[in-house]
Amino acid sequence: MSATYQLALQQLTDSALPTGAFAHSLGFEGYIERGLVGDEVTFGTWLHAFLAQQLTYSDGLAVRFLYEGVDVGLLDSVLSSQLLAREVREASLKMGGRLLEIGGEVFPSAELDHYRDLLREGDAVGHQPLAFGVIARSLGVPFEEALAAYLFATVTSLTQNAVRAIPLGQNAGQRVLRHAHDAVAAAVEVVAQLCWDDFGAVSPGLEISQMRHERQRARIFMS
Repeated sequence: MSATYQLALQQLTDSALPTGAFAHSLGFEGYIERGLVGDEVTFGTWLHAFLAQQLTYSDGLAVRFLYEGVDVGLLDSVLSSQLLAREVREASLKMGGRLLEIGGEVFPSAELDHYRDLLREGDAVGHQPLAFGVIARSLGVPFEEALAAYLFATVTSLTQNAVRAIPLGQNAGQRVLRHAHDAVAAAVEVVAQLCWDDFGAVSPGLEISQMRHERQRARIFMS
């Protein structure tokens, strides 16, 4: 069973999975435009802040609450209200929608059908972390492994995008990812200790940058 879900988890988090993650910076392009991110060190600083804030208090907690049995429709609604930046909210829905579509064909389950039914009935919109969590839980992936995989997959896609946008060298990108290992492990531990009142407590600086991006004069990414 372990080998089975490990292989499925690798497929689910592979950068080749066509969810459209390559088209999103989730806010770091705004920092590039303002001259605050421009090399390996400054991007690594931004990435660690994003991981410790938005990925921990929003996406990470959503996955944990889902695993704990909180209704997926409720979590979907709360995530929609918490993602204040329009582009980031739309990014979550676009990548979540693709993940639900792919999951329905490749990793079908009753849990996944239920979430997709909520979308069809207009009772949910389909956020990326919830789509991932539903699929991972239905595959029997333990919570901590699922969360670590989700966080690192997000970090990886953002780093690949930074390699193109800043640009960073390929080796620099790998160094950034290696330095993120401990930060991902720390985020998993933090998520396990948070409560419902912490859900969505994201740094205003990150959100403001994400909001500014939609009015940025020149840009590469959709968010």
